[in-house]
Amino acid sequence: MTTLPTSPTRSLTLGSLTVDVPVVLAPMAGITNAAYRRLCAEQGAGLYVCEMITSRGLVEGDQHTRDMLVFDELETVRSVQLYGTDPVYVGKAAEILCAEYGVAHIDLNFGCPVPKVTRKGGGGALPWKRGLLAEILEHAVAAATPYDVPVTMKTRKGIDDDHLTYLDAGRIAQESGCAAIALHGRTVSQAYSGAADWDAIAALVDHVDIPVLGNGDIWEAADALRMVEQTGAAGVVVGRGCLGRPWLFRDLAAAFRGEDTATLPTLGEVTAMMRRHAELLCQHMGEERGCKEFRKHVTWYLKGFAAGGEMRRSLGLVQTLADLDRLLADLDPVEPFPVGELGAPRGRQGSPRARVVLPEGWLDDVDGAGCHLQEDAVETTGG
Repeated sequence: MTTLPTSPTRSLTLGSLTVDVPVVLAPMAGITNAAYRRLCAEQGAGLYVCEMITSRGLVEGDQHTRDMLVFDELETVRSVQLYGTDPVYVGKAAEILCAEYGVAHIDLNFGCPVPKVTRKGGGGALPWKRGLLAEILEHAVAAATPYDVPVTMKTRKGIDDDHLTYLDAGRIAQESGCAAIALHGRTVSQAYSGAADWDAIAALVDHVDIPVLGNGDIWEAADALRMVEQTGAAGVVVGRGCLGRPWLFRDLAAAFRGEDTATLPTLGEVTAMMRRHAELLCQHMGEERGCKEFRKHVTWYLKGFAAGGEMRRSLGLVQTLADLDRLLADLDPVEPFPVGELGAPRGRQGSPRARVVLPEGWLDDVDGAGCHLQEDAVETTGG
């Protein structure tokens, strides 16, 4: 087992907030709803972030946006990731989250690589405009400070290898009063392809005084320890690695306690987790919608297991918990975990993009102060 240079037992401090284990669940659109956050929290300690919402949608009272701000009854620490390109909207949205929703942590997303976001200057494209980035962060921090709520930001290395922004973003985050910055070790042009650059995370750690969280290619608990050891990061952000594997947070918590643990559940134990996940979704959304939401997780849970195509198709069409119980009962409960899947990428990967879609003339100006961009009142993906 990889060991940390100091005692493995450590916590993460984000301003007034202390997280018992330095592990953060990355917000993922359509995934990290209240049910999934509860499921992961049942496995191990950490900070579990709500799906990303748009500041404009929240400020203008968009019902879909408000519906995403649902928290489980046992979710005592509410964490939300906010997307925005207009400093005023972001500030107002941060105040609403603090005053009306009792959040304990706000994260700002500047890492989304999706073309519909970057073409408007949002997500991973925005840090190119250093002045605009500073304005947004300052508005958010000013709104959250009276409530003693820490603000953090997440970003990528830059737009591409020729337009890196992460070191400037770290400096700006620190100067704006952010409690921490998380870095996904890929550029926008890479999206989710290739390997994450942990050396960039280490460089950011050396560049700023605020905590840096590392993100990218954490598939097992040992990867998290290795990242912290190699980069000096204060903690890790885990996204795709936990898809279909909420027990990863159990392993992560154990690893940071210095325990060498790797959970290898039998198929029977996996089906029990699937049932629990579906049950929580139904509790929060109602049985019909909950079962529909559960369908997307089937492939991730069964990755590497011998469940046949017909079984997978049937599970992908499940409409009731009774249907789910009947299908899961036909799976072999003693089938061992497919160890060949350990350490392997999960979720989307795709290919690098030849060109990042940006607003016309975006790269001509690195300041952008006072530049208020168009922001849709709809949710986007994470970064």
